[in-house]
Amino acid sequence: MRIGLLGAGRIGAFHAAALSGTAGVGELVVADVDQDRAAAVAEQTGSRAAQSVDEVFAAGVDAVVISTATASHAELIVRAARAGLPVYCEKPISLDLHGTVAALREVREAGTVLQMGFQRRFDAGYRAAREAVLAGSLGRLHTVRAMTSDPAPPPAAYVPLSGGLYRDCLVHDFDIIRWVTGREVTEVFATGTAGGADFFRAAGDVDTAAALLTLDDGTLATATATRYNGAGYDVRMELAGSDDQIAVGVDARTPITSVEPGSAPCVPHPWTGFLDRFDPAYRAELATFVQVAAGRAENPCSGEEALRALQVAEACELSRRERRPVALAEIEALTAEVEAAKETVA
Repeated sequence: MRIGLLGAGRIGAFHAAALSGTAGVGELVVADVDQDRAAAVAEQTGSRAAQSVDEVFAAGVDAVVISTATASHAELIVRAARAGLPVYCEKPISLDLHGTVAALREVREAGTVLQMGFQRRFDAGYRAAREAVLAGSLGRLHTVRAMTSDPAPPPAAYVPLSGGLYRDCLVHDFDIIRWVTGREVTEVFATGTAGGADFFRAAGDVDTAAALLTLDDGTLATATATRYNGAGYDVRMELAGSDDQIAVGVDARTPITSVEPGSAPCVPHPWTGFLDRFDPAYRAELATFVQVAAGRAENPCSGEEALRALQVAEACELSRRERRPVALAEIEALTAEVEAAKETVA
């Protein structure tokens, strides 16, 4: 199978290395707006460098992996759909409902596959947690606590383009809460602060946030995130039920120090970032996409799943701005209006 990789930045370079060693991939064709960067990644991975996205599509690829800047995702998804190609795309489809709905409509009409990059679904810990919940081993699930803590802020130029902490970062927690519990979010109440660098406030964003989610069976979930966790990269989930309690992401590299007597004074090798923490999950996700593109596996994370996570993020952003609870039905109604408008235009 010949795969086109669009985007050769940090995560694109990782994907190139992973795909070049994946069974079923015969050739990888790499393109980036920076041709030198694409050439360097291609050389490092034994792949073929293309001069442009146009060249990738003209190369007769069988599938496309999108790891470009967020602003280009929807356009590239549409182009691949119209070309009849299966697509793997890093989240998000788009930073707003309009772009997301439009791209999903193109995928549906083309009858193609869009697999979204929510790599936590392929992490061994989260998969075990999902199995425990679905098996009922926790009893009645009543509380979920999820968190994502980055060790340092992204570059200042990235923040205005990111969509904000809820859409850029916490959207992973929203997706994994839905996936692990098998439940939908019905209401959110969210808040955030920006006590760090001025560029967060200038972009209307926050650097630390918390959201209380009510699920459709009454389970309460909290999701927190920060751009300032100097101890290291920390992604965890705790699930508490009437019979048992379990945790994901608690191991020898979890960047938290216990102050209880007799505890180790520090964590010697904390997780440094998402590629470090989720390396096996990303590889498993891409290997699955190769099987999906070949028609040998079902899509594990469709574009509609990404839309649901985005709707939760949209509800949280609205809640933060207006300082009130927001029912997901409010965002779903807005999505329906957008979809109806797209149908009218079409």
